[in-house]
Amino acid sequence: MHIELRERKMEAQEPNHKPISEEALRILEELRWKALDFAALRQSSMSFFDIGKTETTVSRWARAKTMASKVGKGLLKDEKAQTLYIKNWLEAIDPRHRYGLNLHRYYDVWYNTESSQPFFYWLDIGEGKEVNAEKCSRSDLQSQCITYLGPKEREAYEVTLEIGKLIYKKTGSSVDTNVEGTQWIFVLSTSRTLYVGQKQKGNFHHSSFLAGGASLASGRLVVSSGELEAIWSYSGHYRPTEEHFEELISFLKEHHVDLSNVKKYAIDDDIPPGIATTDNDKLKVSSFTNETKDDCTKISTNETIPRAA
Repeated sequence: MHIELRERKMEAQEPNHKPISEEALRILEELRWKALDFAALRQSSMSFFDIGKTETTVSRWARAKTMASKVGKGLLKDEKAQTLYIKNWLEAIDPRHRYGLNLHRYYDVWYNTESSQPFFYWLDIGEGKEVNAEKCSRSDLQSQCITYLGPKEREAYEVTLEIGKLIYKKTGSSVDTNVEGTQWIFVLSTSRTLYVGQKQKGNFHHSSFLAGGASLASGRLVVSSGELEAIWSYSGHYRPTEEHFEELISFLKEHHVDLSNVKKYAIDDDIPPGIATTDNDKLKVSSFTNETKDDCTKISTNETIPRAA
């Protein structure tokens, strides 16, 4: 009897909790990631570092774990998920998300100095703060920062497929990439959500959509009034393989997209429209030999993971 009365009393004292809406959860997630970014930025600031104090092993591993969680987000949702290409990890873990290609040029300088200072400290505050890397001035490094979308911002780029057409979910308008002088990119998330947006070099890239998280497929596309006309698998940030391209094709078929007249490019011999007009303009690239179109630099397939930044 006493137990029953006590339980009733506790129930009466408990407030009536209303279920949290999906939108509220998204806002909370966005705030969480912004808080993590802010914390990481503080760790990169002058106030965090004490030159006379050596960083502990526990602290170093905790920092590495936080960094790795950014590029690994979404991996557990699908065994075919793909993280950012290793040379772009620096971009993801940088609180400012400076362009990965630029960061890596400074990383190479830092690595060759064998400095004992952590990379981002060396770059912004320490011994390397006055360094200008070859092919990337300090002003270019600081000005080219990649937009990383939060959960709420990402909604503007989410695309649904209705009767085989690509439609922006938020506005209901058809996707149309026929804007002169522009390139349009896409990413398929590990939750099988498609995002499409206009590429802006040095500001908005494939890594922008998922804030550096893992993807199932990525590339470029041409769409006219919602009708898919051409699609190809290329991303300097993710380096998708033929398997990832097949995953994209499977996704499109599942959503009843008619691919019979769609131009599909999955290998380097097929140069998508708008990329080259003459043989001399063709950039010999391949997802499978790890060469890039953006910087025309061949990258060895036998690279090792760089030392901790």
